[in-house]
Amino acid sequence: MPSIRALIVDDEPDICQLAEITLNRMNIDTLSAYNLQDARQLLQENEFNLCLTDMNLPDGNGIELVQHIQNEFPHIPVAVITAYGNVESAVSALKAGAFDFIAKPVDLSVLRRLVESSLKLSSPVDNPATAKNAIIGESDAIQTLNKSIAKLARSQAPIFIHGESGTGKELAARQIHLQSSRADQSFVPVNCGAIPSELMESELFGHKKGSFTGATEDKQGLFLAANNGTLFLDEIAELPLHMQVKLLRALQEKSIKPVGAQQETEIDVRILSASHQDLNALVEAGKFRQDLYYRINVIELDIPSLRQRRSDIPLLAEHFLQRIQTRMQLPPHSLEPSAIELLCRYHFPGNIRELENIIERALALADNQRISADDLNINPEINPGASPSGQLDDTVANHAATQPAQTSANPPLLQDSERQAIKQALEQTRWNQAAAARLLGLSARQLRYRIKKLQIE
Repeated sequence: MPSIRALIVDDEPDICQLAEITLNRMNIDTLSAYNLQDARQLLQENEFNLCLTDMNLPDGNGIELVQHIQNEFPHIPVAVITAYGNVESAVSALKAGAFDFIAKPVDLSVLRRLVESSLKLSSPVDNPATAKNAIIGESDAIQTLNKSIAKLARSQAPIFIHGESGTGKELAARQIHLQSSRADQSFVPVNCGAIPSELMESELFGHKKGSFTGATEDKQGLFLAANNGTLFLDEIAELPLHMQVKLLRALQEKSIKPVGAQQETEIDVRILSASHQDLNALVEAGKFRQDLYYRINVIELDIPSLRQRRSDIPLLAEHFLQRIQTRMQLPPHSLEPSAIELLCRYHFPGNIRELENIIERALALADNQRISADDLNINPEINPGASPSGQLDDTVANHAATQPAQTSANPPLLQDSERQAIKQALEQTRWNQAAAARLLGLSARQLRYRIKKLQIE
């Protein structure tokens, strides 16, 4: 097998020697340079699998070397050695394209883990899960997104994923994980808006038995569940301010302290976060800490809305059709051209999540195995939220088409609204389903489906 070789760049001979001994024991050949010029010369003359560079060099700095390697040798992962506590220089290195950073004094166990991770990037292994969960689409927007994901997967930098509700932010985060050196470890997604404020610290950091009323046993916490892997903090804007402080400290110190514990526990977790809200505006309003914002937003990844990738709608619709009919154990169905044309004209305020819901509803309500435009039950001419208030049929019959932009972040609220409208119609007609269906503007079959789905008794 070809030998593995690392380039070590530092103007302190002791640091170079320490790194050389550590890497040699890992069966890695090393070459050292004491300045930027020599490092560039060695890169031209040799093949390297990774590079470890100090931030401060006699004739330049580590970021210049990171940028040079990114431009000339993009296959080589680079890690930067920074002064202890110098978060700003570490963040700058990550933005420049560094794979990771390590602080002085160098912890040898941390260095070994970093090297092992970087070598996984040098010799990527095909992950079958990557293809299974790949972001589907042939549009320019999705091709650009997939290229960005592949590049970001080679880094350990925190990434903030921004996009409208229903665009697939978690899918993008999962793809970053699956294509990274952490792919064989856990991917732990958590919706920050779904955890009660009083339980947030225990959920994230864990707790010790007896630390508070109801703590009858030790609990691990999501950070430890994701240790050596990736933690995805969805809707991070929903974190209360007191938890933002604790999260910032965990990210800076790379350690957590479970509720009731006396000692901190070291963690190695890559943080990906997401929100459909504008964090900049929240920072200005004093609702989100600026220091935490800079820490999680080292790199920002924008997810396009479905309106920005309309050419992908037919492909996505067919994908959801095949997947849902398999899950529901239905015979093969097909989308008529009229249905595809209607979908392509619709505005999709709820994005991909709404498209999937529309296809699932159409499959359940279609009278035959050909899904027509009428089966979709959407109106491309209706502007979301613009339907006249007080009209019961608009509230229910068009809820899936008009509500997601406003309530997609809170599906239970959406279901409660529909459940209330159906109950009102049933009560008005003394629970005569045929009469209630006419009042709602639905077919009897559509109403029966909704009653069963919403468990209305």
